[in-house]
Amino acid sequence: MNLKKSVLSTLIIVLGIVSAAHAQYAYKIAKLKYGGGGDWYANKTSMPNLIKFCNQNLRMNIFPEEDIVEPGSPDLFSYPFIHLTGHGNVLFSDSESRNLRKYLISGGFLHLDDNYGLDKYIRREMKKVFPELEFVEIPFSHPVYHQKFQFPNGLPKVHEHDSKTPQGFGLFWEGRLVCFYSYECDLGNGWEDQSVYNDPEELRQQALRMGANLVQYALTVNQ
Repeated sequence: MNLKKSVLSTLIIVLGIVSAAHAQYAYKIAKLKYGGGGDWYANKTSMPNLIKFCNQNLRMNIFPEEDIVEPGSPDLFSYPFIHLTGHGNVLFSDSESRNLRKYLISGGFLHLDDNYGLDKYIRREMKKVFPELEFVEIPFSHPVYHQKFQFPNGLPKVHEHDSKTPQGFGLFWEGRLVCFYSYECDLGNGWEDQSVYNDPEELRQQALRMGANLVQYALTVNQ
């Protein structure tokens, strides 16, 4: 009995320490775990690196590791910024589409990052979320390109696939950018540890700066 009490007391103390550690951070951001078989888990080092960059360069106070959240979860509403990436199929159920729509209309922000091969699937699924909206190319004058860091010519090109120019598309709800879609850019690849792709450091920094702009926009302008 005393052993059980001791274990319980230790568990309570540990949970208290963990809760206190989490409480010191103002925000947590998340990666979206979707169905359909696509590799939602791609770019394993990307978001911790982006968070570290934001905390160091924008004085944000984001928890150092991203959470994983599903589109149908009520926890979705805990995050001001959600990131989705991958190469293959994406599938939202009807209830997930409704929940994601409610999240975005309520002030959430979704970054879609085509990791090559995502395009036809994500366009189809986002049409379930907003059947009345179309992706539009975001002009280079839009504030998302002019937060802490300036991108007068739009997205940086991180990796080459089909010799296409990188493009930033958006879904606008009542004039507010609720979803930013980086296409033919591989932005998240640029956030990865340098050892993953051996990209030039300046290119990595450009990718991180643009990612930081997205997070800053979601946490400030978009609210």
